[in-house]
Amino acid sequence: MLFSDIIGHDAIKQHLVEMVEHNRLSHALLFLAKEGAGGLPLAMAFAQYIVSLPAEAPVVEDLFGGMTALAPTPAFIHPNQIGTEPAYLRADKLVHPDLHFTYPVIPRKSGDKPISSDYIEEWRSFVQTMPYGNVYDWLQSIGADNKQGNITAEECNQIIKELSLKSFESKYKVLLVWMPEYLGKEGNKLLKLIEEPPPNTIFLLVAENEEQMLATILSRCQLVRIPALEDKDIEQALIERAKANEETARQITGICEGNYREALQLLQHADEDWQSLLREWLNAMLKTGPAAQLKFIDEISRLGREKQKQFLRYFNHLLEQSIRIRVIGEDLVKLGEPEKDFAKRLNKIASVSQQECIIEELDKAAYYIERNAHAKMLFQALTIKLYHIIQNKTLILSS
Repeated sequence: MLFSDIIGHDAIKQHLVEMVEHNRLSHALLFLAKEGAGGLPLAMAFAQYIVSLPAEAPVVEDLFGGMTALAPTPAFIHPNQIGTEPAYLRADKLVHPDLHFTYPVIPRKSGDKPISSDYIEEWRSFVQTMPYGNVYDWLQSIGADNKQGNITAEECNQIIKELSLKSFESKYKVLLVWMPEYLGKEGNKLLKLIEEPPPNTIFLLVAENEEQMLATILSRCQLVRIPALEDKDIEQALIERAKANEETARQITGICEGNYREALQLLQHADEDWQSLLREWLNAMLKTGPAAQLKFIDEISRLGREKQKQFLRYFNHLLEQSIRIRVIGEDLVKLGEPEKDFAKRLNKIASVSQQECIIEELDKAAYYIERNAHAKMLFQALTIKLYHIIQNKTLILSS
């Protein structure tokens, strides 16, 4: 994975290159990025770049007592030029002997004490096919179902063992730790190693929530904050990489909030008519009554968690655009005409304060869906809440 394969984040890429070029590479870097922002692929590309750099030639004593290098000092290689190096080709396939990985795993059977290398084949496949995936995607890909992933004490012991060895061929030996939030108290075993690692040993940690990390580990890392992706970068990636048409890419970009994983999920269901479903819900809520509400609830409960979350996110998106239309005017809001018309109608249903309350309830519902809430009970309660929020504004959204 090259830097050119990573969506956006040009300034961060340049900063990382300069660290290497000017020999200012910290022994422990923490890439902090929200889901879908590209923390894992960026750290992966950087790790592969580091281990692909040529090792310095050994220095020996010559016949006259002087010190002589066996070969010239290797020149700095830019990431854009590393792709042809034999070491990079091994690193890109995740088989380089100086590139190590740690990530949450589960026991294959009761009583197992798993380590990350037990799942290395699954990990290679995951990185190739879902580099912007989250930990839920990873755990499902290894058959976790409802099991909780963990970075075990045995994995910590394995890290200490592996990193105590000299590098095989590269100047640097790199450990990439994905989701260090899953390190329990066992992570304290690594403190001395992180603080005083062997020479040319680099820790790259990739996290989504610094508050869930061990403070003792967090304090020993140099922080690299990775912001959400810019809309233009996501839109371009959807068109060029995911082969979406321009209109679909623009609509998805407006909804996904800088989360490329979410953008890809939305693209999979781009043919879903969320607007018609939303119109049905609001009319059932405000006009046609309990029978229509039960029909909608039964329909939405059959869609599955991911689609339910996307539906709620679409509603949130339209509400946010409704507020923007109020504040800056409809001419400055980039929406297709059907969406813009719907957003304007939402402004007639609810005031800004009511819309903010609805957005809050929709966010809570999406949170509960992620945690396996019963869909019918959740949407029944949500329907009642939204009715009470907007009951004094009962304009019906007719098609």
